[in-house]
Amino acid sequence: MTAPVDAAEALAARVAELERERERLLAVVEILGEISGTLHFVDILQAIARKLGETFGLDRCSIILADKGGRTARLVASYEDPTIRNLVIDLARYPEIKQAMDTGETVFIADAPHDPALQHVKGALDRRKVRSISVVPITYRGAAIGCIFLRTFKEGTTFSDADVRFTQIVAELTAKALRNAHRYESLLRRSKASTEDAHRADLERLALVAFLQRLLAAFTAHDKDSIEQLLSAATGAELDRLTGVAMTVLAEEAKG
Repeated sequence: MTAPVDAAEALAARVAELERERERLLAVVEILGEISGTLHFVDILQAIARKLGETFGLDRCSIILADKGGRTARLVASYEDPTIRNLVIDLARYPEIKQAMDTGETVFIADAPHDPALQHVKGALDRRKVRSISVVPITYRGAAIGCIFLRTFKEGTTFSDADVRFTQIVAELTAKALRNAHRYESLLRRSKASTEDAHRADLERLALVAFLQRLLAAFTAHDKDSIEQLLSAATGAELDRLTGVAMTVLAEEAKG
């Protein structure tokens, strides 16, 4: 009877793994759908953190971006607390995060409470009943610009190699989404600056025209009748015609 039992257990395990694979694929599709609906990087990162947390039933899922200098980083999205947006963290307190971002390699700690590098936070890990920690770097052009931090409960399912590979795929999607969001926000800034420059130029032209109008009015106001008498009727008519032509040309140029 042993062989049939073993075969049944193997089949059940395979079915369970296929079901998890289906869930991971669905999660990727949903992540792609959510991040394609916005080009604001904060919304993108929060959507990814939420979906990963829901997919794996995590104790914690955070997305962290590197600061210049390498001593600090910023927690910009959190599954367990969506209100967190820009929390500065000291990387000296999180050696696993620092290692992932320094090396660009995934860090996996199967038994976090008993890991020698995490003994300084063992009490907190025990209270939260933490089981494992995974830190997957987010890389752009070969350099780590951040990471995805995942933490599981003791009672939960441990991370498999397939789960880690899935998270690495999500990290690649995150890097591409961040690049697109950065380009979009840079374009918005350039567009805004261009609009402000054009508006400022318009104001300068208006100020110049107003100044010339006032200058001419002040110059001619005291002796307008004498100036008109010096001009012949033909000259006056020609000046009126030229003025009309000039105003027509300006009006057409303004239309683009």
